[in-house]
Amino acid sequence: MPATLEQWKVLPHGRLTDVTEAIWTVVGEIEMPLMTLPRRMTLVRLRDGRLVIFNAIALDEEEMRRIERFGTPAFLIVPNDHHRMDAKAWKLRYPQLRVIAPAGSREKVEEAVPVDATEGDFGDPAVNLVTVPGTGLREAALEVEGDDGLTLVLNDIVANIRDEHGFGGWMLRRMGFAGDEPHVPAPVKLNMIESKSALGAQLLRWADRDKLRRVLVSHGAEIDEDPRKALRALAAALD
Repeated sequence: MPATLEQWKVLPHGRLTDVTEAIWTVVGEIEMPLMTLPRRMTLVRLRDGRLVIFNAIALDEEEMRRIERFGTPAFLIVPNDHHRMDAKAWKLRYPQLRVIAPAGSREKVEEAVPVDATEGDFGDPAVNLVTVPGTGLREAALEVEGDDGLTLVLNDIVANIRDEHGFGGWMLRRMGFAGDEPHVPAPVKLNMIESKSALGAQLLRWADRDKLRRVLVSHGAEIDEDPRKALRALAAALD
């Protein structure tokens, strides 16, 4: 687990990109032993202009100014206890943030930052926070309804790294973070999933949503080519 940042520290990252008018993302990098791991932050603008920050990443000042023009940071989702590295720095920068973490991760997340809630009511029916079944209440996801359909924002339960290379890339493939299609990573299966059947059932429920347009994951590329088929394949692979 990466150490919690005690102050604002900018690690390598790209530029914010718009997925829809209400959803922006940015991909950064973390140096891990023997590999570089990509990580994604997702921003969702509520109908009143407030922002939901999912999996916070400290960005440079130019990109932070773009965020502040996009909306007002209001909710900080720490999607599990392995993704708390930048949470304290964000809370220090934006003291008004309401920090939300799933119940099973709350204790460890609070080693980095106080948690205000384990559930989210954003005052916008288009944005729904889900504690993912089968993960011991440790993993959160977002469902965001938009004009073009449903965007599903996942964290560690699905990885989709495609540009891996070298020895680090080989290791990411071996662990199931990288490959030619999305995977549930092996470390996640081992350390987080308490019920494969419950997780598989949730993946199938998402796959049954007719309006599912895309899946964003914290580690890897957007899944926007037949995401319903991808989720069904992931559920089948859990058996």
